[in-house]
Amino acid sequence: MTIADPTEMAPRKPSAIPLSTPAVRQRDVRLDFFRGIAMFIILFAHTPGNFFTSWIPARWGFSDATEIFVFCSGMASAIAFGRAYDTVGWRLGSARVSFRVWQVYWAHIGLFFAIATFLAAIDMTGLYEKEYIGTLNLWKFFEDPGPQLVGLLTLTYVPNYFDILPMYMVVLVMMPLIMALSRIHLGLVAAFIGLTWLFAQEGLLEIFWAGHLHFALPAEPWSDRDWFFNPFGWQLIFFTGFAFMRGWLPKPPVHPVLIGIALALVLANIPLSHIGMRELGFDWARDWRIANNWLINKSDFGLLRYAHFLALAYLCWVAAGDKGARLISEGATVLGRLWQRILAIILKVGQQSLAVFITSMFIARVSGFVMDNIGRDTWTVVAVNVAGMGVLVLVAYGAGWYKSQPWRRKAVP
Repeated sequence: MTIADPTEMAPRKPSAIPLSTPAVRQRDVRLDFFRGIAMFIILFAHTPGNFFTSWIPARWGFSDATEIFVFCSGMASAIAFGRAYDTVGWRLGSARVSFRVWQVYWAHIGLFFAIATFLAAIDMTGLYEKEYIGTLNLWKFFEDPGPQLVGLLTLTYVPNYFDILPMYMVVLVMMPLIMALSRIHLGLVAAFIGLTWLFAQEGLLEIFWAGHLHFALPAEPWSDRDWFFNPFGWQLIFFTGFAFMRGWLPKPPVHPVLIGIALALVLANIPLSHIGMRELGFDWARDWRIANNWLINKSDFGLLRYAHFLALAYLCWVAAGDKGARLISEGATVLGRLWQRILAIILKVGQQSLAVFITSMFIARVSGFVMDNIGRDTWTVVAVNVAGMGVLVLVAYGAGWYKSQPWRRKAVP
């Protein structure tokens, strides 16, 4: 969802933009709000046997919470890293980005070992016929751990379920080049992003007998499987958010015609969605999706996923109001005060997205295991999901407390 309020720039030739284009200095409420919402959706989507996933936004159209997460990460990166490039220059700005890549790398490694250990511990009890390491296809890792440890640490072994953070790392690594190109001409930035996305579209390349030019990264040393989230395709949505927040792309106007076009595109997606096929009886949509998979492919980030996301994003951007004014408007009623408390929680979750994301991926497996044992009736599933959300909220507030370094505010005796 488009949730940034990009800096407006006076019309000028891109080449005339000064080397130190000011980054947005104030965090837009919409950034944290929609990223917080995405964190809860990601928890639901990754919990095995969770009926909540039947009705998440992804079931109504081509794009889903991953687009929200990546787009908002691009916006947040423009604030955090763009400011570094503006104030301390390209070299130290790039160092700032590399430090973040280092943090995300170890978060990825830690997440893998935490989940793999949890699943192995369940299997070691011998109490269950179901082998839990198989639920994430980790057989090879436990059968022959040596080569897989090397692959894990070099990112040449990236199991499904653990591929979002590696994708994010590769996109971050592109940022120094993007910033260098932006100092020459914004047209070069657009060309690089567009061509990189184009060569990530395997289905499109195969139409022109150029499938061998497909940009992708290997996920398993023993097979030809690539990373599920192809960073060369997904960088398009990341740098779209980045460009809006940097002011490289202008703020879209609020206009009835644009609202109508965006709404029509979102509604047109419904017959082709999972809801359309499952609940509304549009059986023909299944054949259409198979025949046109390259347009909606999630791995390579197909073009219609991008179009659907931008349309939905624009509608949410309009609905939230300038800088999220309709989200934060205070009300004297009980419901108004309750909403402000809920909003504060969602914003906190959005602000601590890395810590919350890692926790959600782990808690999702725990929740699935719990429901395997206590059942999946309606109220049980609701209770488990609410408990999982509560854990995410606690982690968000805990991470915020630690980041504030409260011990520095205490006088040293």
